[in-house]
Amino acid sequence: MRGSEIRRRAPEYRRQSRRRLPGWIWWLVGIFLVVGLMLFVLHHNQKEQFRPPVINKGPETEEVSHEKVNFTEELLSSTSFARQLADQMTLAKAYVILAKEHGNLQLAWELSSQIRNCQRLLSEGAVSGRAITQEEAHPIITRLARLIYKSQDSHYDISTTIVTLKSHALALEERAKAAVVQTAEFGQIAAESLPKNLHCLTMKLTEEWLQNPELRSRSEEHRNSTRLVDNNLYHFSIFSDNVLATSVVVNSTVSNANHPQQLVFHVVTDRINFGAMSTWFLINDFKGCTVEVRCIDEFSWLNAASSPLVRRLSEMETKGYYNSVGSKTPEREIKFHNPKFASLLNHLRFYIPQILPNLEKVVFLDDDVVVQKDLTQLFSIELHGNVIGAVETCLESFHRYHKYLNFSQPIISSKIDPHTCGWAFGMNIFDLIAWRKANATALYHYWQEQNADQLLWRTGTLPAGLLTFYGLMEPLDRRWHVLGLGYDVDIDDRLIESAAVVHYNGNMKPWLKLAIRRYRSIWERYVNSSHPYVRECMFH
Repeated sequence: MRGSEIRRRAPEYRRQSRRRLPGWIWWLVGIFLVVGLMLFVLHHNQKEQFRPPVINKGPETEEVSHEKVNFTEELLSSTSFARQLADQMTLAKAYVILAKEHGNLQLAWELSSQIRNCQRLLSEGAVSGRAITQEEAHPIITRLARLIYKSQDSHYDISTTIVTLKSHALALEERAKAAVVQTAEFGQIAAESLPKNLHCLTMKLTEEWLQNPELRSRSEEHRNSTRLVDNNLYHFSIFSDNVLATSVVVNSTVSNANHPQQLVFHVVTDRINFGAMSTWFLINDFKGCTVEVRCIDEFSWLNAASSPLVRRLSEMETKGYYNSVGSKTPEREIKFHNPKFASLLNHLRFYIPQILPNLEKVVFLDDDVVVQKDLTQLFSIELHGNVIGAVETCLESFHRYHKYLNFSQPIISSKIDPHTCGWAFGMNIFDLIAWRKANATALYHYWQEQNADQLLWRTGTLPAGLLTFYGLMEPLDRRWHVLGLGYDVDIDDRLIESAAVVHYNGNMKPWLKLAIRRYRSIWERYVNSSHPYVRECMFH
């Protein structure tokens, strides 16, 4: 009984049987697991990728981080790509110029394009502070190398370029030298030529001289004036063939004199301009002063026998020409026709005692000066037995005797100190008594004879004067005579204003168009522009 009870239990005490889950649930769980695993792995990789680098103080850090470089040192380094780019760019720039010079504009454009690429890469490296890598530099270096080779293949190589540039430089230097010589020659021609307006004035005055006998008679009367030999008056000598320039000298002198009626001017000109010069000073009044006009032909003692200069002129090649046209008096005709006759007028300054035998002191004035102060005070200056008073022009080694004379000649070096200070002609006071005592004119003749072959000096009156009056010159205050208005554009205005005489020495004479405009008004101030002849010739 008990056994059957055990086998038969009540249904509520019987063990329940297990229930299985459906298969689709297991598939769903598996899919979720796989997706979750994939998301975990992906999230882990992203965290590793964006994790900031760990800074270690070991040597490995240098391999990871890029340290900034000094770009200047990079350019100076012989192994850097920046240096190679810079060198090739410099060479390419030279070839651009050469290619343009030879008309190869295509090559010049290609070179310029690569130069711009090179400049762009170098500027990027300089801004970022990093070294230029081979990958960046290689394409540009390669293209530039090909273009440079192409340039060299077109005979633009450095050696050919140097030879070409040297030949160009030599050619330009020769042209510059020729231009300087031509400029000097043209300037000299312009300075010696007579402008149309001055020629017009001379012709009108000459015409009046020939048509008006009264002028000629008045001129003869003035020759007998006692004022011409009165040593109590102040005498000035001017030797010129320029009527207007001589008029400015006289007008400026009397305009600034305290007693102009005490002034006497001795003007000597050539035969061509004698009538015009005489007419001008006869028809114009210069504040009561006396003006004597003489012709150089009057000086019969000035001939080839007595003057080495006249002898030299008579022996020039032009003598043959004038003889061939039937001249009966060659010497006189040479003085009349020769273009160097003006030099004879210039050299009359060495014959002042013969021209003015009765005078004791005289002031010599060039025709290219303007007087701004009373010059009568010059006559009271003590010359201490010297013949000439002049303003010295030496500044350190400039304008000393060795600048004017050839000291390689023994006759010069044995008698003259080369470092003696030079001085200026143009405004000088002469003591004619001391002149005659020193026989200075004979000294002038001696040096002219020694310079017959022009080995002692070339041309001009100043070298002859330096030798003639060597040891016979008394220095004057610099303010008596300021030079350079005919060539120097930078003279101090205060120096000009303080000067007793300003001198337009040089080729830029104030009556020429090439005059320095800054100084021209000083000269024009004393031109008699109200005279009808001057108005007609100057403005028409």
